[in-house]
Amino acid sequence: MARMNEQEAIAFLESFVDMERDPGASASPPMNLASMRSLLRRLGDPQRGRGTVHVTGTNGKGSVAAMIEGILRAGGERTALFTSPHLHSYAERLRIDGEPVAMGELAAAVGDIRAAVEAERGSAGSEVSTFGVLVALFHWLARERLADGGWQVVEVGLGGSFDATNVYDGAEIAVITPIALDHTAILGETTVAIARDKAGIIGPGTTCVVAPQPDPAVTQVVRDRCREVGAQLRLVDEAWSTDVLERYVYGQSFLLHGPDGSRELRTPMLGAHQVTNAATAVAVADELRARGAAIDEEAIAGGIARTRVAGRLEVMGQRPLVVADGAHNPAAAAVLAESLREYLEWRRCFFVLGAMGGKDLRGIAYKLAGLASGVWCCGLDSRRGRDPDEMAAELAPLTPHVEVAESVAEGIAQARRRAEEADLICVTGSLYAVAEARSAVLGESVTGRQG
Repeated sequence: MARMNEQEAIAFLESFVDMERDPGASASPPMNLASMRSLLRRLGDPQRGRGTVHVTGTNGKGSVAAMIEGILRAGGERTALFTSPHLHSYAERLRIDGEPVAMGELAAAVGDIRAAVEAERGSAGSEVSTFGVLVALFHWLARERLADGGWQVVEVGLGGSFDATNVYDGAEIAVITPIALDHTAILGETTVAIARDKAGIIGPGTTCVVAPQPDPAVTQVVRDRCREVGAQLRLVDEAWSTDVLERYVYGQSFLLHGPDGSRELRTPMLGAHQVTNAATAVAVADELRARGAAIDEEAIAGGIARTRVAGRLEVMGQRPLVVADGAHNPAAAAVLAESLREYLEWRRCFFVLGAMGGKDLRGIAYKLAGLASGVWCCGLDSRRGRDPDEMAAELAPLTPHVEVAESVAEGIAQARRRAEEADLICVTGSLYAVAEARSAVLGESVTGRQG
């Protein structure tokens, strides 16, 4: 086992093809499932030995995954959580019992699995990706730290059927959050096509929990998949409903009505969509409890109340309000616009916008333009970031108040010079933009950013 320091580990991770980082990445996942499974076999199949909750969808999957993990942990279960992408550090993606893996531990684990990774890269017909190595790294650490079992909650990277996380041959629970148009060049041009890909995580014996879907055809696709493989189907909107009670700048309370009556819950996360995400997480908790997980009412309430996910309508400052949200497709932008109207008080709204290549920038801006008193198009610290001058030219027909900034930090600075105390500055368009905003406003450090 070759020992590695943090810089060497990051350099090794970034020596592979990465669809998140590389502008010329393939239009299909670069590490196929055969290679992913082969790599895991070289490591002794570390994905086994724990209960698995596998989460896919277009929007909300990171929040739902975090809430599910929070509920399990509040009930006293040992947990491992895998999410993507990260904001500041690769370690954010790998959490054991709620805490990110220390960078030193991550570096040591990279050294532990390096020989197997290089052997897989050298085998015929195999392609290794940064994401695939991170998936293997997560399972390696989960097995090491959760030797007596526990639960792993795993967020899909892209799609479902061919994603490098789809290695469980039937996870105990599969979760499908709302599906919308995104990554259409890879997953398909319609929500039905995208749903077929994402439903590939459902296997024999799985219980599939489906969040309320904007397109009813998605539910039918999932229903067909469950029937085909012999999985159980649970539709959240058939058994659960919600009523928001109070809204605050730093959270909200709501009633959740379900099969066993109503309960009042609180979440520090803003937006009606987060209430729906919480309902989905509670529906999953019910299924987990049926499979033996230690979850009671206190665990549900505590898990929801203590779960925060950075960059999801995150309030970073006041007078003027400064918020960040990684809305990276039109559906997410529509939810953001609704949340800004319903949950925050402001006189004028200024957007600081950074976007990645391939995203529907015009569709995102169309959902936000009605709120905007000004938009700053910003460059991102990524090779995949859109050129701000090109962004501004594309958005000019939607709003007359478009300006250009070299960086998100500069865009925020310009917006602050324009804004008054009663105004709102919202950073959005990509989690890359959110990460740069958190660095600029909150002083969050960056370790191993993608590209």
